[in-house]
Amino acid sequence: MQSKPPYLAGARRRKAGMRGDRNGNLKLLAVASGGGHWDELMLLRSALEPFEVTYVTTNPLLPVRDGIADANILPDSNRDQLLGSLRCLMASFKLIKRYRPDVVLTTGALPGLFCIVLARLFGAKTIWVDSIANWDEPSLSGRVARPFTSLWLTQWPHLADGRSKLYGGALL
Repeated sequence: MQSKPPYLAGARRRKAGMRGDRNGNLKLLAVASGGGHWDELMLLRSALEPFEVTYVTTNPLLPVRDGIADANILPDSNRDQLLGSLRCLMASFKLIKRYRPDVVLTTGALPGLFCIVLARLFGAKTIWVDSIANWDEPSLSGRVARPFTSLWLTQWPHLADGRSKLYGGALL
């Protein structure tokens, strides 16, 4: 049996306000846009098995490819498409309101940012894993997400500051 990473260890309902399921397992929303962000999220999949996980992505083919039958799909968005971003923001709000997750984890991009910000406003704990592609500086979404995260992880040791940006290892 694989042990949990230290930042997920003991992640059972212990603190006031953490709802979880009947067995005390936390409800976790795992969010990633398509492509590399989704691939990185899938590398975390075995570490998420102890939790009640709901997967969210922007590409409906990816969950099918990876054997996830009940994934939620958000409209794809980026900072250059205002209307698409507004659609994604509204869909993210409905998703967070519907699931009321205890924890939201994302491997980045704008749909993950929306979910992180909204979930934090609903009282959830949030985890941001900045993509391995961001080797020279944190992503724009990651920088915006930082004030809304309970845990912010980089995959590059030189980008960690030991306080608010932590190095937790690399996924690839």
